[in-house]
Amino acid sequence: MANRRTARSGVGGGGGGGGFGFTVRLLASAITVAICFFFTLSFFFTLQPHSARLQTNFGFSTGSYGIGSTRRSVLALKSDPLKPRLDQIRKQAEDHRSLVMAYASYARKLKLENSKLVRVFADLSQNYSDLINKPMYRALFETDSLSIDESVLRQFEKEVKERIKVTRQVISEAKESFDNLLKIQKLKDTIFAVNEQLTKAKKQGAFSSLIAAKSIPKSLHCLAMRLMEERIAHPEKYTDEGKPTPPEFEDPKLYHYAIFSDNVLAASVVVNSATKNAKEPGKHVFHVVTDKMNLGAMQVVFKLKDYNGAHIEVKAVEDYKFLNSSYVPVLKQLESANLQKFYFENTLENATKDTTNMKFRNPKYLSILNHLRFYLPEMYPMLHRVLFLDDDIVVQKDLTGLWKIDMDGKVNGAVETCFGSFHRYAQYMNFSHPLIKQKFNPKACAWAYGMNFFDLDAWRREKCTEEYHYWQNLNENRTLWKLGTLPPGLITFYSTTKPLDKSWHVLGLGYNPSISMDEIRNAAVVHFNGNMKPWLDIAMNQFKPLWTKYVDYDLEFVQACNFGV
Repeated sequence: MANRRTARSGVGGGGGGGGFGFTVRLLASAITVAICFFFTLSFFFTLQPHSARLQTNFGFSTGSYGIGSTRRSVLALKSDPLKPRLDQIRKQAEDHRSLVMAYASYARKLKLENSKLVRVFADLSQNYSDLINKPMYRALFETDSLSIDESVLRQFEKEVKERIKVTRQVISEAKESFDNLLKIQKLKDTIFAVNEQLTKAKKQGAFSSLIAAKSIPKSLHCLAMRLMEERIAHPEKYTDEGKPTPPEFEDPKLYHYAIFSDNVLAASVVVNSATKNAKEPGKHVFHVVTDKMNLGAMQVVFKLKDYNGAHIEVKAVEDYKFLNSSYVPVLKQLESANLQKFYFENTLENATKDTTNMKFRNPKYLSILNHLRFYLPEMYPMLHRVLFLDDDIVVQKDLTGLWKIDMDGKVNGAVETCFGSFHRYAQYMNFSHPLIKQKFNPKACAWAYGMNFFDLDAWRREKCTEEYHYWQNLNENRTLWKLGTLPPGLITFYSTTKPLDKSWHVLGLGYNPSISMDEIRNAAVVHFNGNMKPWLDIAMNQFKPLWTKYVDYDLEFVQACNFGV
């Protein structure tokens, strides 16, 4: 019995070993089948692209063999070789579009907004945008597209290349134009920069010229101080206080001159030149008016010599008590804070902001000494006629012929300065103001101050001083004319001026170097109007001797101050 158990157990053990071996073989076969199936599938998937290339390159379709189609699966899209090609074409399109936009921007910078090139560049840029946004091409870039249609891609590539070709051609043609335009623009920028520097230099030069012209030279200041020192040291020799007024000062039968100046040397030259050229100096009376500060020096200089028997009255403007702020508009306006700021602000920036009329910012244009010419009838009530002379003139001939002129009822005898369109009323007054436009003709001829023959009887009859006050009050805010005495003079004597022959008064020796010497020699009076006054270092050398020959260099005070050195 024991032997039977053993035999059964041996038979059972052998059967178990056989079942295990069978299982192993079965598993190996399954693995082998799976591997073969996997390689078979891989072979089919790999064969599909190849068959497509065969179709493309050789003209037959693998579809006839039943091994694929022209569309790709999701698995093929991940490794599609056309995708980099598509990206490259799109990048080229975008790069050239950016290049076109850059050239368009550069063209605008060169101020070519209306040029053909700017429009061409704009059209090219828009063409690239339109191409990429076409529905048939937009599908190429959609991320959820299952595949890329190669025929569409080829058409897209063709159109991109055509646009790139046009773009490069246009850019090539534009480069030469851009180079020229860039040179032109650089030249314009350079010219503009130089013009800015020139304008700045002109402003600074004008300001420096104004300083040079209006400042008192050291020698002139020295002369005034030395004369004043002499006046203080010997008051009894030079004062007229307590003495009766000489009858000649009020005798209307004599030839009377009015000179208003604070320049001692200039006033002495006017009197000296007039008396030396007068046929009968003893019949000439000079009324010299200055300010209180220069009164002593003026008294001394006109007492030091005889002046060929001419009569000379020296007074200060303060001696005329009626000249006060309640009567004189100029004095009242000088009390205005705005006017004081306009005149006396002293920074370079403020002083040169209006270079065209910078000279009118000089306070002398509102000085009462400069406006005394409008009060001649009241200053000299006993006189009928007066010849007004500026202190920058030189008399070269006898002037008594002026008293023989028939004034035809006019107030002011003056030399006209207009020629062509120059020196007309429009240049001196603001004709955009309704009052000026209504009352005056812009083409009316202007005349010159410097030598003016006034009929005081006609002046009183025409009430010219009242007329001057009316307009001067209206111009307190400087809207009718720029400051000075000529514009109100042109207004006051608008219809009461008699033109004189030009040989009586030749102007421009202080700014115009082209005046002919023949014209100067024939002139009765020459006028150094302008910035280059004859007593300044900036005077024109060709004209300066006309003035210096009447300077009394023999006077010890003149010698002590180094005039002419």
